[in-house]
Amino acid sequence: MQAIIFDVDGTLADTERDGHRVAFNLAFEQAGLDWQWDVPLYGELLAVTGGKERIRHFIERYRPNGVPETDLDGFIRELHAAKTAHYVRLMAEPGIPARPGVLRLMQQARAAGIRLAIATTTTPANVTSLLAHSFGPEVEGWFEVIGAGDVVAAKKPASDIYQYVLEKMNLPPEQALAVEDSENGFLSATGAGLKTLVTVCDYTRQQNFPGALAVFEHLGEPGNPPAQLAGPPVALQDDGLQLEQIQQLFARGN
Repeated sequence: MQAIIFDVDGTLADTERDGHRVAFNLAFEQAGLDWQWDVPLYGELLAVTGGKERIRHFIERYRPNGVPETDLDGFIRELHAAKTAHYVRLMAEPGIPARPGVLRLMQQARAAGIRLAIATTTTPANVTSLLAHSFGPEVEGWFEVIGAGDVVAAKKPASDIYQYVLEKMNLPPEQALAVEDSENGFLSATGAGLKTLVTVCDYTRQQNFPGALAVFEHLGEPGNPPAQLAGPPVALQDDGLQLEQIQQLFARGN
């Protein structure tokens, strides 16, 4: 295992419900729209990856007559740009904490000489804001490649973003581990040939991850060990899943 490639939303931090969803609603209000994405609806919309794609899907399904008849693309771009600005502000006021054990795994990987990267469908501004406010201003520099947003045409579950990151790292997929939280992300990573560790979030607990190295509710921290939901049993200590245990899963994974 030469590298770990992280997803962002739901993997590094639980940003979907209390970050992105709130930012979308603020953008809708700012634009004078009566749209309101509640928690259950947003869970359904997460089946569509990418913010602009999610807005378009919502319009097509729920508001086909409530948008401009001309330049729909421009309308969606402006709405999504406003959403991104709100999200960046929310990350700083007061921010969303990193998920248990994520920072520990990054630090252990760096100490072991394992390369780090990011593969996500969210915009670059969202990634940098989250890293700065939830992890620390120096953490962005830990990642050799940050593949984000529209850098590829097809978003998850397509494997394009992982293929892009692997190409930039000049790394074959069999030497990298993906860490994901959702079925779409899992399909994207495995479609690119990566072994994948899954840490589910509230929105993805009931999804399926056949062939994952293992599935945990999170990586764990002192006093908060994670439940293992699938995969070969791992003898977890009180301080959570450690890099050495992940390396063992990686070594014996298919």
